[in-house]
Amino acid sequence: MSGNDELCGIFCINKPVGFTSFDVIAKLRGILKTRRLGHSGTLDPMASGVLPVFAGRAAKACDILPDTDKSYIAGFRLGARSDTQDSTGNVVETENFTGIGKEKLLGAIENFRGKIMQIPPMYSAVSVNGKRLYELARKGIEIEREPREAEIYSLEMTGYDENSGTGEISVSCSKGTYIRTLINDIGEALGCGGIMTSLVRTAACGFTLVDCITIDELQETADSGDLSGVIKPIESVFAECPILRLKGAQERMYRNGVKLDLDRLDFDKSAPRIRVCGENGFIGTAVPDRKNGVLRAEKIFYLE
Repeated sequence: MSGNDELCGIFCINKPVGFTSFDVIAKLRGILKTRRLGHSGTLDPMASGVLPVFAGRAAKACDILPDTDKSYIAGFRLGARSDTQDSTGNVVETENFTGIGKEKLLGAIENFRGKIMQIPPMYSAVSVNGKRLYELARKGIEIEREPREAEIYSLEMTGYDENSGTGEISVSCSKGTYIRTLINDIGEALGCGGIMTSLVRTAACGFTLVDCITIDELQETADSGDLSGVIKPIESVFAECPILRLKGAQERMYRNGVKLDLDRLDFDKSAPRIRVCGENGFIGTAVPDRKNGVLRAEKIFYLE
């Protein structure tokens, strides 16, 4: 088995504008010489920023990632509506935004903090009756969508030009929040419409832009033959989970998928997920089954 087959960790990529998340995966497959890659959440081609890519056995974590906050900086323009809710689409309507000053805009933004309801945009990856909404949208079909709850933890206007109706907002939100829909809805509340003109994801999965490298930087590092300085441990995405330390027979049982007696284990049994460490460090995750009094192995990343 080659060294690259042994990869297990996270590469935090600063996704460039114009790339889909799948484009990034394709590039990294060539750079890292492995096909076993996954990512933490889709970013639209017009967006840039934090895209954690999970390599090797770490890819098993993609379907159990904790619902951590995501943060963005987004540009907007008032006085327009587009079929995609952003500047990549066709502008279908324009409105006069004259008279919408900073104070009026701040007043509208105030109503979008906390828990809100969003109707997923037609140009999105949401599935309805087995069809992706964007597939229908490309055929000119629009269907009714059910509103979904999102939570906006923080929302600040970081710039606004009253003459052009353009500005910038900083957003921290729950998973599944559509920033372009947020801007669209703020524009509707103002009566003039609004579209997103740029998007940078500044935080995801506990990582920020400071943790990221570009695709070119990863290529240079891979060419040098030492990826240790740019690969993050898989354990880092489970940092908020309580730790259970096992050794001896209990560690061997866990590694083999054997359920462990909760009464014999010392950890916070109210937690929904546990970070399991053996004598040599992190092994995987486990889930307490309080009804049956056992701890079930969830994902084992290191077999030995």
